[in-house]
This record gives sequence, structure tokens and C-alpha cells, in this order.
Amino acid sequence: MIRDEAGRILLVRKRGAAVFQQPGGKRDVGDRDDLQTLARELHEELGCTMRRESARLLGRFSAPAANEPGWVVEAVVYEVQASGPFQASAEIEALHWIDPARPGDLPIARLSREQLLPLMVSPTGS
Repeated sequence: MIRDEAGRILLVRKRGAAVFQQPGGKRDVGDRDDLQTLARELHEELGCTMRRESARLLGRFSAPAANEPGWVVEAVVYEVQASGPFQASAEIEALHWIDPARPGDLPIARLSREQLLPLMVSPTGS
């Protein structure tokens, strides 16, 4: 979860996908922990730099996978600060900043819409 100075949350849409979701990805061989994976993925997919010391674990979540019917995504989610530029690259086709309290009719993955965005508007969301 990345917020901008206005409190909006960054969502991305992968090439060929219909829905937006949080940026991130799967651990590669050589990644020593979640935060190294996240920093690598953010840099590869968005060109931004994550500030590791800013990371705050939000928890572990699961939901039906948005891009792989019949599968469940298991996510370890962090709120982090990152500096731009934020540009769609690699498998990311589009990015969008949204108000987590009012995501509108943007097509958003279930994990993001039902669990993560509400968390960011609760009293415990920063």
C-alpha cells in the first residue's frame, strides 16, 4: 500500500487484466525477505524507490485471485512510502491513485476492494 501526499492509494492493472490491485509480487530466488521482494517489484514495475524503514506490516490476507480463476491469493501486505517517478512498466499497463473511502466504480480486485481499502480508512489506517 502506497499513499500519496493527498492520502490516495496507488493501484495498478497488469497487462491483460481487467481489475486494479495493489502493486507487489512474488518472491524470487535470492530475495531474502518480504521487503526486499516488495522493493524489487516496485522498482521493476513502477520505477519508484521504496523506503524500507517506512514499512508497516498491515497483516496477512487471502481472497480469490483476480487474474487466476480458481486460485486463492495469499498476501502479506505492508504500507510503505516510496518516491517516484511512478510509471507503468514491465507487466503493469496502468496505474491509478484512488481515495480509499471512495474508490468509485473502478474495477478493483476483491482483496483490495473488500479487505485492504477499508483498512486504510479505518482509525488504524495511517
